[in-house]
Amino acid sequence: MKKIIQLTCLLLIVSMILPACSSIPFFGKKDKEADAPADTSEQILYKDAQRSLRTSNFDNAIAKLQLLESRFPFGRYAEQAQLELIFAQYSSYHLDEARAAAERFIRLHPQHKNVDYAFYMRGLASFDEGKGIFDRIKFSDSSKRDTTHARAAFADFSQLLMRFPESPYAPDARQRMIFLRNLLAESELKIASYYVRRGALVAASTRARYVVENYAQSTAVADALAMLVELNWRLGLEEAAQDSLNVLALNYPDYKAFNSSGKFVFEQSLLNRDRSWTNIITLGLLDRPDIPPPITIE
Repeated sequence: MKKIIQLTCLLLIVSMILPACSSIPFFGKKDKEADAPADTSEQILYKDAQRSLRTSNFDNAIAKLQLLESRFPFGRYAEQAQLELIFAQYSSYHLDEARAAAERFIRLHPQHKNVDYAFYMRGLASFDEGKGIFDRIKFSDSSKRDTTHARAAFADFSQLLMRFPESPYAPDARQRMIFLRNLLAESELKIASYYVRRGALVAASTRARYVVENYAQSTAVADALAMLVELNWRLGLEEAAQDSLNVLALNYPDYKAFNSSGKFVFEQSLLNRDRSWTNIITLGLLDRPDIPPPITIE
C-alpha cells in the first residue's frame, strides 16, 4: 500500500512538471528573422526604418522595411512600408527592384490613395535605368543607345497622366515625357540615317514617317519631314515628296532647308546628315507652296 501511494505521488509530480516545460524558451539555432530583439514591436521597427531613411542609410532601411513587412504583413505600417521600400530601393540605385516593388504595390493596392506615387516611381526607375556617369557629359548622345528603358518610362508616365492627371507628380512626369519623346524621335532618325548609309531607302523612309506620325510634337519632326522629301524624291515618289514638302513648309516655314528664294535645298548625299550645310546644292526641283489665301467673309 505504501508503494502504491509513492507511485501515485510521483505521477502527480511528473504531470505538474511537463506543462511547465513547454514554456521554457528554446535556445537552439534561430532563423534570420529571429535575430531582432524579442521586444521589437511594429512601431519600433518602423521608426528604426525611418531613422535609416533620414540618414540616407538606404541598404539598412531596405532590410528593416522588408523585415517589417514580413513580420507584420497586415499591420498598420505595412502599406506605407511598401511605398517607402520603393523609395529606398530607387535611392540606392536598385532600379530593377524599385520597379518590381512599384508594380507589386500597384497590383496589391490599386485603390490606395497614394498609388499614383507608385506609378510615378515605376516610371522614374525606368527613366534612370541604364544611365551612367557619361550622361552628365554635355556631348553624350542618349539617342544612340538602346531605348528600351526610355520607351518603358514613356509608357509608365503616360499611364500615370491618364489615370491621375491631377497628381502632384503629373507636372514632372509631363516634362520627362517631353524629353523622352524628343529622345525617341531622334533615335528613330539615327536609325533612318543608318538605313540610308546601307542603301535601304524604303526602310529609312518608314522610320522617318514613323517619327512624323508618332512623335508629332517632337523637335525631330522637321528633320523627319525633310528626310521624307528627299527620300521620296529619290524613290521616284514625286507626289509623296511634294506632300511632305507641303507639310514642312506650312508648319516650319523657317526650316533651314529652304533658301532665300523659297526653294527646298537637297543635300548632295544623305550619307552624313551632320556635315556642314555649306556643302549643298540647290536643284530647284520642288517649290515651296504658297501660303493659303485668307478666307473672305461676306
